[in-house]
Amino acid sequence: MSQTTKGTGTGGRGQKSKRSIPTSTISIGQRAPEPENEGPIRRLLKVQAFQILLVLVLIFLVFTALAPTVFPDWTNVRQIVQNMSILAVLGIGMTFVIVTSGIDLSVGSVLVFSGVVSAIVMRAVGGDGWPTALLGLVVAVGCGLAWGLLNGVLIAKAKVPPLIVTLGTLGGALGLSQVLTGGVDIRQVPTVLADNIGYGNLLGTTIPVISLIALVFILVFGVILHKTKFGLYTFAVGSNEEAARRVGVKVDRQLISIYAMSGGLAGFAGLLSLSQYGTTAIAGQSQTNLNVIAAVVIGGTSLFGGLGTIFGTVVGLFIPAVLQNGFVIVGVQPFWQQVAVGAVLIVAVYIDQRRRAAAARGRGTTPKVSLASLLSRRK
Repeated sequence: MSQTTKGTGTGGRGQKSKRSIPTSTISIGQRAPEPENEGPIRRLLKVQAFQILLVLVLIFLVFTALAPTVFPDWTNVRQIVQNMSILAVLGIGMTFVIVTSGIDLSVGSVLVFSGVVSAIVMRAVGGDGWPTALLGLVVAVGCGLAWGLLNGVLIAKAKVPPLIVTLGTLGGALGLSQVLTGGVDIRQVPTVLADNIGYGNLLGTTIPVISLIALVFILVFGVILHKTKFGLYTFAVGSNEEAARRVGVKVDRQLISIYAMSGGLAGFAGLLSLSQYGTTAIAGQSQTNLNVIAAVVIGGTSLFGGLGTIFGTVVGLFIPAVLQNGFVIVGVQPFWQQVAVGAVLIVAVYIDQRRRAAAARGRGTTPKVSLASLLSRRK
């Protein structure tokens, strides 16, 4: 018995290819067995996320050599880590989405909308204490979940391509944010958020609280993606949606859950943004969507679905952050950062395409694995 595989990509979910595979066979992004004579170091060097980590280390060493007294200083490193913390929360949800061969262009606008509504509610309630801040958190996450659910339902049930749906909600969320504020940023944010989260440190240390929060999210969702049935289903949907459906995966529910999760994380990031900047910063998130997508892809998550790691996403986020910081310190125009990140992004996608082409010829790193057997072992 055979079936026709669905074409994957960010533009839609309904295209067919002529290749047939067994019903119970599906790629879930695992690596092929390596030759017995290959050592662990050589196998590690073939992992794309580790290759990107080496690139990051090289960039760090170059800037350290150019500015040895400033760049590697803990104060500067702390600033880099703090600046990428909000993007890390967004990158978690984007990793799940892209692993399913989807895309979410709306995360930056959802972040802004959630922050705006949260700020309006907190201003209306009044007060600078934790009760007001916690109410703002609930409102922000709720707004993000609502936009994420809308994305998921339209993609899974109405079968509208993810690119179109999230492009529409990108404009909708940003437009409503401007309607609610009249285009003027709200600056009344409870001081407890800025003092304890935005610029607070872990007690007795200089470790940013906002970065510690991001680290907790990275660890929790890393376990969910790589060690749970939900994560297995996520890889299954991205590898071959129809095959996943035939072995019992509720694909529509999985997609709705993932887009809702991405929206909820964007809502939470909206509150973190309020905490760090003390304002809604409506105009300050115009490049957030592309920066997060670029970081996820640079980190080894395939735009074609079925492959990806949270660790790779974190490494991918550090590259533009380090470049931007380093260029400022050594006196290079920061516009070159966009050139460098663009070059790394193109190389990352090229490597992914080569890897998949090699797999199609029977000598690559993404073999077909029996999803049914994996599911039976996890039950």
